[in-house]
Amino acid sequence: MANYQYMMSADDVARELSCSKSYAYKLVKKLNQELAAQGYITIAGKIPKTYLAKKMYGYELLKS
Repeated sequence: MANYQYMMSADDVARELSCSKSYAYKLVKKLNQELAAQGYITIAGKIPKTYLAKKMYGYELLKS
C-alpha cells in the first residue's frame, strides 16, 4: 500500500481525463462540494481516486 495514491490532485485529474488544468480544478471543486454536502471532510485541490472513478466511469476501484 506504500505506492498507492488515495488522493488525486487537479493535475492528476487533468492527465487522467486529457482535459485542461482549469477544467480539472473546476471538476475537483464540484466533486468536493458534493462530498462536503454528504458530510465528508475534503481537501482543496484534491479528490479521492475512487470517488472520481465512481462519478466519471460508474464503477468503484478495488485496491490490489
